[in-house]
Amino acid sequence: MGKHSRPGPPNQPSRATPRVDPGDPLAAYDKRRRPPLDIHRRHRPLHGGGGHLCPEEPRALEEWNGFSYEPAGTAANLADAIRWVNEQTPGEEPAA
Repeated sequence: MGKHSRPGPPNQPSRATPRVDPGDPLAAYDKRRRPPLDIHRRHRPLHGGGGHLCPEEPRALEEWNGFSYEPAGTAANLADAIRWVNEQTPGEEPAA
């Protein structure tokens, strides 16, 4: 087996083959508007450093708006930030 034959994480769609509908004229544009690695919400420590360090420090919450991540608020600690990231956003289908 070559080093590129791994299927990758099971919880992420394959990025090797684009999900483009040949009948949709805006399909390529819509593909470019997807967030990196299909992560719509993320959190970052307010004072820098690794995300797993200092779990009691506040976090900046960011949400994908179709072009870039924009600030969406703050969380008091890592547990609250993870809870916010994992919430279902409006219009999103629940994971099966």
